[in-house]
Amino acid sequence: MRLKSTFGRVAVIACAVLFTLSSTAVANASHGRECATPSIDRLQQWIASGEGATEPATGSILVPRGRHGHTAKIKFLADDWAVMVVWLGNKFEAEADLSESAGFWMTYRATNDLYVQLRPASFWSGGDKWVTRVPSTGGKLVKRFFSFKTKNWTYLPALGKPSYPLADALDDARGLVFVGNTKNDLEFQSLEIDGYRPPCVY
Repeated sequence: MRLKSTFGRVAVIACAVLFTLSSTAVANASHGRECATPSIDRLQQWIASGEGATEPATGSILVPRGRHGHTAKIKFLADDWAVMVVWLGNKFEAEADLSESAGFWMTYRATNDLYVQLRPASFWSGGDKWVTRVPSTGGKLVKRFFSFKTKNWTYLPALGKPSYPLADALDDARGLVFVGNTKNDLEFQSLEIDGYRPPCVY
């Protein structure tokens, strides 16, 4: 059908342009790497838990890096246990099924060794968790892979032995909890979990 006015032709063209732009926006939103609020690999909740002497003491540890990115920085200030938490589903109530995941890549720097606990929703509280060592980098930025194979995980006698197998922690993983009992200057620039894409919730 022929359009009988210039106005009609312009209207159709305008609608086509708007449709294209909106489609592109939706596509970009669905495939975008980061969330609308500060995040690292779509993980929005990097938290100083208030357990142990840390800087900052509580709240988000995300800070700007470059024009658009973010990094997570925290200091463990004493030779005593301190805690930093990453919520895998970006809210406390969320869970992630990592049973098919091979592990995670992490780009970080640390001036001392520390440990990361895989804490499940069903056994969230307490220190008796499966851990893997996060080696010191001497303050240099490195990228390392941390496997979810059972042989790579242990427990810390000082914090107690878990009453459940590692497989149970992978089924309903709520968070990665970083713990250490030495002074440490920490920075995290990426944390990519194999087979898992965190949902943006903020």
